Amino acid sequence: MDHRVHPGEQLVLALYVSDLGNSSRFYRSLGFEVTRRDRNFMELRWEDTPLFLVELGDAPDEPVKPLGNIRILVDNVDEHWERCRGLGIEVLRVIETRDYGIRDFIIAGPDGLSIRFAGIVKAV
Repeated sequence: MDHRVHPGEQLVLALYVSDLGNSSRFYRSLGFEVTRRDRNFMELRWEDTPLFLVELGDAPDEPVKPLGNIRILVDNVDEHWERCRGLGIEVLRVIETRDYGIRDFIIAGPDGLSIRFAGIVKAV
């Protein structure tokens, strides 16, 4: 297939947020980097993967339960667990090794989208 757009840019999540500054601080505390900021728009990156934040002045209230999660696959999931615990972020699912070969945990994020850090468990 002939790609005119870089494959890593073809599918990008644009998250509507109620407070761009608050969301920016949250995602940067996890390790995202800001690569672009306009008045009500911000592009963040986790390595080569973008995440767009769009502030809506009339954003609806945060949902009662999470809408879903963004999975971030990392080499050092236990280090990310310690970082998130140190930041005092609400934990939705504690770190655990799952029977399907993933070690992961889920934390609450702003505006109803949670974050799932995961690592692949190496076979012994």
